[in-house]
Amino acid sequence: MRAAQKGKAPANAGAVVLSVDAMGGDLGPEATIAGVAKAHRAHPDLHFIIHGPRAQLEPLIAKHDLGDCVDLRHAERTVTMEDKPAQVLRNGQDTSMWSAIESVRDKEADVAVSCGNTGALMLISMMRLRKMPGVNRPAIASFWPSRGPAGWNVMLDMGADVKADAEDLLTYALMGTSYARNALGLERPRIGLLNIGTEEHKGRPELKEAYELISNAQEAGQFDFAGFVEGNELAGARADVIVTDGFTGNVALKTGEGTAKFVAELLREALTSSVMSKLGALFAMGALKRLRHKTDPRRANGGVFLGLNGTVVKSHGSADATSFAAAIELAARLARSGFGAKLAARVATTLPSGQDETKSGAPSAAEKSESSQ
Repeated sequence: MRAAQKGKAPANAGAVVLSVDAMGGDLGPEATIAGVAKAHRAHPDLHFIIHGPRAQLEPLIAKHDLGDCVDLRHAERTVTMEDKPAQVLRNGQDTSMWSAIESVRDKEADVAVSCGNTGALMLISMMRLRKMPGVNRPAIASFWPSRGPAGWNVMLDMGADVKADAEDLLTYALMGTSYARNALGLERPRIGLLNIGTEEHKGRPELKEAYELISNAQEAGQFDFAGFVEGNELAGARADVIVTDGFTGNVALKTGEGTAKFVAELLREALTSSVMSKLGALFAMGALKRLRHKTDPRRANGGVFLGLNGTVVKSHGSADATSFAAAIELAARLARSGFGAKLAARVATTLPSGQDETKSGAPSAAEKSESSQ
């Protein structure tokens, strides 16, 4: 293990380097470092810059025998869930979260991963990494278990900004397209716009305007527009990417999580209510394990901040080692694909702003690279 020096590239040049905020989660650095170790066992080529108090982290890093795959960056303070984002922005320069974002900003790391305060993480990321050209409001994209071809749908925005006008929703569609292509391997994703009905005349004015903008951008953006979709299609097979504003998306996310937990509790009670129920559960054990694996939220842990000049993965605050390892693996997958450059190209070449083509009228090199994924 080495103490990283700011501005110095990691020793094993060419490796995927992830910047990890080890503090801030509900379960503390024990869970995050265990998650790093779990991910490293599955992907030995990964290299990590770990941020947090040296006295707490050094014993944990030694315990998991991470050795030369880790550079430790000392950061004295931690951003808590109770901290107000604006206060963190003013006074958080010596926190592990700030330090983790700085490593991406300084090009020391490819992607940052944190399970800390979402509002503070988004604000620090916006201020330090800045927004991509053409992006007015960044978005948080998350996976949603589905019957679609990839087994997951992408939904955005999940709470980065409570508002979104028509142009923002178009940008979300473009960013969601790029994310679905690179994270799920979908060559031509289907975009759905969340609304209270599927008819074109329903919804707020900005949704109707967004319908036209997204529909007209299909060919340039290399996606198929499925039109308006309702809430019952979030886990369906009609669309691969669900676009909505952050207020609606966050409510839908929390509703889905609560419903899944409630159903799991009811199922557990039903299967243990009598001897016959327990016997039936024993015979159905294989199917129940497959169901639990399919709906396990830890497998989909990791919301990605889209629209910034750098990639940030937000892990769930209550993430255990398995959940945090999933967020790390997602970050590594995006880093290997060159996702940041492809996302920037997707937005720049498709938005109707005069920047949608190169001077020759041909797609950019990054856009061609994404299309080959």
